[in-house]
Amino acid sequence: MIVDQAGWGHIKVTGNDRVRFLQGLTTCNVEKLTAHAPHTWGAILSPKGRVLSVIELVLDQDHLWVHTEPSIADKTLAILEKHAMLDDVAFEKVERDAYRVWGSAADVWTAAPIFGNAEPAPAPDGVVEILRVEAGLPRYGVDVDEDCFPFETPLARFLDYDKGCYIGQEPVFRVHAQGKAARTMRGLKIEGGHPVAPGAVVVHPAKADAGSVTSSVVSPHFGAIALAYLHRSAWDLGGSVTVDGRAATVVDLPFV
Repeated sequence: MIVDQAGWGHIKVTGNDRVRFLQGLTTCNVEKLTAHAPHTWGAILSPKGRVLSVIELVLDQDHLWVHTEPSIADKTLAILEKHAMLDDVAFEKVERDAYRVWGSAADVWTAAPIFGNAEPAPAPDGVVEILRVEAGLPRYGVDVDEDCFPFETPLARFLDYDKGCYIGQEPVFRVHAQGKAARTMRGLKIEGGHPVAPGAVVVHPAKADAGSVTSSVVSPHFGAIALAYLHRSAWDLGGSVTVDGRAATVVDLPFV
């Protein structure tokens, strides 16, 4: 499917210090990006390790692109500018047509933006939302915000614990070393033919308030599904929980 993303934030990063700057500011291992592997997801964190912005980095010849959802484009640009004190780095928010090509849930994470007009016509928003949820791609302000740690989300797969120092690294590394995350995002396959409401409480035999739903859709492949944060007592894959009085099974992300 063609996914229109003309409204996304596209921030062009130039300057001799661009790689070093982004390496020290983001969870991404920018130094590992190459012409053959130019793309990665990550986050900008607060000093306490909370997610300030979900970003996508793309290496492009003599510059880098920071792509973000529309709602956090200006916020992300402001964070970049705030931290660029004595660095040879510059930022330009570029408004241009862009799209992606998604054929599967895996493509949601790997398909980089393509600049240009989306032809043929982009897929409807509802269809795009279903594949986003199937892939487990978190939407900022819906599935992830400044109360979240990156290791609680599907962004955990992109955390590189060997890349060196960056802002917010210490609390992230500490939890990783101790294995004491309190919650994590999982998928739920829910009985019944209609979606549950975002915010619905997840009930587990070991814990009455074991988590909450963030996004929910009805998939043509999986039926009613949802993304939800689950307490460690309820996050085991294959486990049974209840959401809004309906039985549900805990699954890994993406949905397969």
